[in-house]
Amino acid sequence: MILRAAEQKDLPIILEIMNEAILNTTAIYDYKSRDEAYVTAWFAKKQADKLPVIVCEMDGKAVAYGSFGPFRAWEAYKFSVEHSIYVHKDYQGRGIGKKLLEALITAAKEGGYHTMIGGIDASNQKSCDFHAKFGFKEAGRIKDAGYKFDRWLDLVFMQLMLSGR
Repeated sequence: MILRAAEQKDLPIILEIMNEAILNTTAIYDYKSRDEAYVTAWFAKKQADKLPVIVCEMDGKAVAYGSFGPFRAWEAYKFSVEHSIYVHKDYQGRGIGKKLLEALITAAKEGGYHTMIGGIDASNQKSCDFHAKFGFKEAGRIKDAGYKFDRWLDLVFMQLMLSGR
């Protein structure tokens, strides 16, 4: 298991993992799969903004990715980041998410961020429990924030303070 900065060559597998989450889970509140142009622009923006995109490589190929970006677009939120971690369905349950989250927390601290936030579908108790192991606390819950798979979805925000006040 190798963690490294994502490269252009990783974009096809990142796109595959992203689309799997969109089409088959409530991890991403979206309906339509994304295309090569989308992931290329997404990656270019992350690079231009000096935001991390980290992949986990196993057997010579990327099998998971994690990143963070601005929590909200306004200037006063510049010390808050929202993170995402996605693991290929065939590689889940191997501790990859743990390694990626540790790396993202370290990168956020080194970047001078004050807080890290995760938006998690409330039905995903495993993800809530996973984040709690790292010290994330539930900071809020929005009922019926999304609608997918013919049902309303509640969104939980979990927050980790990275620095003191």
